Amino acid sequence: MTTALITHADCLTHETPEGHPEQVARLQHILHALEPLELKRVTAPMAAEDDILRVHPIDHLRALRSARPQEGYAQIDGDTFLSPGSLDAAFRAAGAAVRAVDMVLSGEVQNAFAAIRPPGHHAERETAMGFCFFGNAALAAKHALDHHGLKRVAVVDFDVHHGNGTQDLLWDDARALFISSQQMPLWPGSGRADEDGAHGQILNMPLPPESGGEQMRAAYETLAFPRLRAFKPELIIISAGFDAHHDDPLASLNWSTADFAWLTSALCSIADEMCQGRIVSTLEGGYDLNALAQATRAHVEELIKAAT
Repeated sequence: MTTALITHADCLTHETPEGHPEQVARLQHILHALEPLELKRVTAPMAAEDDILRVHPIDHLRALRSARPQEGYAQIDGDTFLSPGSLDAAFRAAGAAVRAVDMVLSGEVQNAFAAIRPPGHHAERETAMGFCFFGNAALAAKHALDHHGLKRVAVVDFDVHHGNGTQDLLWDDARALFISSQQMPLWPGSGRADEDGAHGQILNMPLPPESGGEQMRAAYETLAFPRLRAFKPELIIISAGFDAHHDDPLASLNWSTADFAWLTSALCSIADEMCQGRIVSTLEGGYDLNALAQATRAHVEELIKAAT
């Protein structure tokens, strides 16, 4: 078995204003870092409209299409921008997540990493925000549940910012366990421990500013991993944000590259126990270019180890 890397050049056509942290160079640095690795390289398809409509209403799509500029930028909120290529990139990002699920569940690959932008975990049901347009991890989970007929899917989000969009999109679905660690306080302000979902299937683990890998490891070992094992997922989806790194400019957690490798390895071990090693990982944040590239490579190297 092997690890798939799913991406598309369209993800480089989503442009943001000069100085914006969610920039084209993020994906360029990641792809350069992953270039030497032995991966099954796959071109991301466009998501079908039905894939998007599993988690977003048609009015959300219509609003984004209406806002798409012919040139320059359309500002959706304080930090979220549409350029002429942004929607194609967003459909490729969602399509990569769906294709990753298909490949993993068919047994074509052991696990998969979707190297995509724009990210997705802040996109709520009818609201594009936080650099995000479509809820990639949530729609991947819904695809696994509704299209492939799985009964239980877990989404684990270790981005430094809370995945408010994924939480919103999965809030009412008892089939989906959502586990999120995030710095608190920090934008978007959600992710309290008492936000536990309509069926108690959401676990939020707020981490204080300036905490590091030791606190993260303790939270996952005492809270997240037992919940994952108790839930018995048939697939684990990772929202892989790397902005908890100590070099990241947008937050103040102090994880090292080794911490991301440890967490990925631990999730792979649990996937091996619970769901035949089946993992889909999709890129979220990470805004120091060198730290992002190093941590992403460490993450993917652990996926490769788990697949061999």
